[in-house]
Amino acid sequence: MKKFSSPLITPQTRILVGVEVRKLLFLCGAFLCLLNWIYPPLALTLGMTLSLTVHNPFTRTSRYIAKYLLQGCVILLGFGMNLTVVLKAGESGALFAAFSIITTFFFGYILGQRLKIPVKASVLISAGTAICGGSAIAAVGSVISATESEISVAIGTVFLLNAAALYIFPPLGHLLHLTPTQFGTWAGVAIHDISSVVGAASDFGLSSLDTATAVKLSRALWIVPVCVIAAFIFQRDHTQDTQQVSNRIQIPWFIGLFLLASVVRTFVPGIAIWSPLLKHLSESGLTLVLFLIGTNLSRRALKAVGWKPMVQGMVLWVFISVGSALIIQQIVH
Repeated sequence: MKKFSSPLITPQTRILVGVEVRKLLFLCGAFLCLLNWIYPPLALTLGMTLSLTVHNPFTRTSRYIAKYLLQGCVILLGFGMNLTVVLKAGESGALFAAFSIITTFFFGYILGQRLKIPVKASVLISAGTAICGGSAIAAVGSVISATESEISVAIGTVFLLNAAALYIFPPLGHLLHLTPTQFGTWAGVAIHDISSVVGAASDFGLSSLDTATAVKLSRALWIVPVCVIAAFIFQRDHTQDTQQVSNRIQIPWFIGLFLLASVVRTFVPGIAIWSPLLKHLSESGLTLVLFLIGTNLSRRALKAVGWKPMVQGMVLWVFISVGSALIIQQIVH
């Protein structure tokens, strides 16, 4: 029996239909995240699932949107936070930051040597764990002239652990009977990216979310001194002057706008009325950010992460998580 085939259905048509279906699935997932029908961990998982099964049809665009939407949402969070809360949380977080960042880099260097991981890749994994995930990796990577492969390995390692933190931290926080302030401080110290910090802390309420955001952003400021030190250590071309090195340091300017938003929230009475709405928009946007981050996970990135970088990242993460939890339970109430 002769097989029927329509002249309208060509290989090119099938490809076009497949692309359009992928775009539709992507847009539907993004729309659901904006409607708050999906919790932050599920948004990340949905994005990862779509990326690994049907692939992301908007790779470059989604990366661009995720980066700037994240910064915009963090600024909006500032309009919902009193400056006193921000400064208090930032002050307590700064003490943890100084100690944990130094010890994480030291421990990471030793681990990297034992596991025979390339030095730059090891430093990038340590930076992502100690400071603020992918942002720190990108910033440090640019000043030490890391290769695309080294950056991919570090980002892939931190990404997987960051995704796990969204699921693991809230149940552990309840199991340890942490207060909202304690959990917010812990999340800000031990979870890599600000998007996952917000996603996890929101499970413990608004006070936990405020504390976690302030602590995490205070840690993000350490990108600048860490980049300066890293550039000095790894500098091979001594013809580069200080100005050339400083031009390559990516300063997180949006943190200043977050603080400015908090100042406006504290001293401009009319803003308080709009704070709940702005905070809600920020949380919805951050859920979308997690979805977009998930859609940018590729099979290539997963293959780039070998067992040695994963072991280093996991050990450092457990080290900073357990250590900070023990300290926080004693001094934060």
